[in-house]
Amino acid sequence: MRQKKITIVFNAPVVLGFALISLLVLILDNVFGGRLIGTYFCVYRSSLADPLTYLRFFTHVLGHASYEHYINNMLLFLVVGPTLEERYGSGRMLEAILITAFVTGLAQFIFFPGTALLGASGVVFMMIIMSSFAGYKGGTIPITLILVFILYIGGEVFDAIFVRDDISQFTHVLGGFCGAAFGFMMTGRGRRR
Repeated sequence: MRQKKITIVFNAPVVLGFALISLLVLILDNVFGGRLIGTYFCVYRSSLADPLTYLRFFTHVLGHASYEHYINNMLLFLVVGPTLEERYGSGRMLEAILITAFVTGLAQFIFFPGTALLGASGVVFMMIIMSSFAGYKGGTIPITLILVFILYIGGEVFDAIFVRDDISQFTHVLGGFCGAAFGFMMTGRGRRR
């Protein structure tokens, strides 16, 4: 019997590229003494005359405070992301990530002027909610979608009200709503981009 040769494939270029760039940013930030992330990969209230303000609306999702922060985000990102990229295509996944980054970055800039935001958790929550649309068909809502929404978004709303920590539950909720919007828009559009 002839055995098949096993090969390693770069199966989800957007998801894998995002994870690798985020890791590179973290490594380079450590090499440069912690100045890189605060300057380029963290969104906070800054002058609208500064061109970096607009760049950070998008790049904040690539910055992480520590390797633990990075790993916590990337575990779910790498579990959920490739399936979504395979289902909807790399172009749509890149659009979803960029739009979610912009929405969460702009909201942080407007509503939380005294704090900074970094990390991919808003994008991760977008992917979690978006993935729960797998069983969605026009006119029906799967119970799994309802449960995921209640557990993830409900849990974040609860934490936002009752838990004081350095986690931006607002970003998680916004990411979840972005995922719901993308899930509704993309489900049923059979073709990938």
